Formats: sequence, structure tokens, C-alpha cells
Amino acid sequence: MMGHIQEKLLFLYKFSRAPKQIGSITPSSMFLAKKMLEQVNWKRVEHIAELGAGTGAITKYIDAVNLQHANVMLFEMDALLRDQLTRRFPAYTCYADACNLQEALENERIEHLDCILSGLPFFNFPQQLRDQLMEQIVTSLKPGGLFIAFQYSQQMKKQLSGLFEMEHVHYVPWNIPPAFVYVCRRRL
Repeated sequence: MMGHIQEKLLFLYKFSRAPKQIGSITPSSMFLAKKMLEQVNWKRVEHIAELGAGTGAITKYIDAVNLQHANVMLFEMDALLRDQLTRRFPAYTCYADACNLQEALENERIEHLDCILSGLPFFNFPQQLRDQLMEQIVTSLKPGGLFIAFQYSQQMKKQLSGLFEMEHVHYVPWNIPPAFVYVCRRRL
């Protein structure tokens, strides 16, 4: 099991190598994880994905709330982090690229996801990549499905409002850096 200090050091190292891909110098906090996970009706979730799972800072809290044992899919671009996620969470499937979300669902024989959690730093990505990811996310969610994303700014609010019903934006001041949790629902 990775210790808290090891996780922080690994994250800092990864950030120094690829700041645009990682997006923060420190892993997400327990406060942020709880704020994201409490938005989900875990009694109704069968299939869920986490995009940009990183060091598993949010993933490690899923087991405690996933009472119906929903199928969990993780997506992480970085090969080292993905390898660690695979070892730490053997019950979850792990994929490299969230741009291939639809392909991963076909591979798992899943029609739609009930919920997608995201830690991807969208605002660091070129608009073309952002659009590609958003198309995959919208298509992969069932009608009425939830997309819950944290960001460090409100820059994505306009794009998300155009694609989803924006249910809530929560501010999490106790995260470093402070974060916004967007709770969005795919239109019926």
C-alpha cells in the first residue's frame, strides 16, 4: 500500500515532468473526494468510471461508498500511475485513454455509464482535445447520468453548461489548491 508521503512525492514528480497532464502539485484531498462521492446515489449505480485517476486519491474512497459493488473503470494516461492503480485496485478495470471511453465500454460489454467522475485538468488541454473528451463523456453517459468533475477554476463552466444540466458547483476550500466540483447531468 502506498504511503501518504510516497503518494505526494510521486505526484510532485509527475507534476514536474508533465504539469499540463497532471494539473496540480499535490493529490486530491479527502475533502474533495468526499464532496465528489456524496453526489452519487450509490444504490442506483451499476457502472461508473473515473477519468484521470492518478495516484488513486479519490479511487481509494470509492470502496467505502460503493455498497452495491458497482462496476468501476479507471482511466489514467501515465503508465507508471496506471500500473500502480492496477495493483492497488485489482477489482477495477484500468484503461489508458479517456478519449477511447466508448471503445472501453464496448470492451466491457457496457451500454452506458451511470456516472463519470473526473479529475482531468480540462483547462490545460487544447480545445480540440477537450471537445473530443466531452463528446466521449456525453455519449458514454446514460440519459440522466451524472458527470462530476473537479477543476481549479471556473473556466469550464460555460462549456459544461452547454453540454449538461448544471445541477451544482461546490467550492472546496480545504483542498490544495482550492477546487470547484461541478455536478452535471446528461440531458434526458
